Amino acid sequence: MNISKDCAVTLRLKVSDAQGQVIENGKDPVSYLHGGYGNLIPKLEEALEGQAVGFKGSWTLSPADAFGERDESLVQTIAKTDFPPGVKVGGQLEGRGPDGSQMVLTVVKIKGPQVILDGNHPLAGKTLLISAQVLEVRAASGEEIAHGHVHGAHGHQH
Repeated sequence: MNISKDCAVTLRLKVSDAQGQVIENGKDPVSYLHGGYGNLIPKLEEALEGQAVGFKGSWTLSPADAFGERDESLVQTIAKTDFPPGVKVGGQLEGRGPDGSQMVLTVVKIKGPQVILDGNHPLAGKTLLISAQVLEVRAASGEEIAHGHVHGAHGHQH
């Protein structure tokens, strides 16, 4: 079976940045639902379209093709008094972006009476080196398609 829309795909995925920092070591297989469900970087999903079990490939993705460029307008400073207790550097909160949309904010620094939050994806602005091996391709179940993700081993657990 070749990878196409509404297939459950299991990969061994290795990801590092341009400086060689390993982001994903590829030891544990990952599964995703193919076909624009937002489970995988679109450029990578596009490269895997039509491939079959055993396919191996490597790609270099620019920030624009991966998680986007950094947007400094998504960095905000709030008073520590307005900050929920118990959250530390590296913690994440839900907040609002400049346009009012909901977004995840990561605590990047607590500096005296101020907390600095970043709404950029942690990999925004980074060139990514990705290698993948297709381990399994199968038709997704109706429930997986309805939920927009793969269930079971290497997928989402309910």
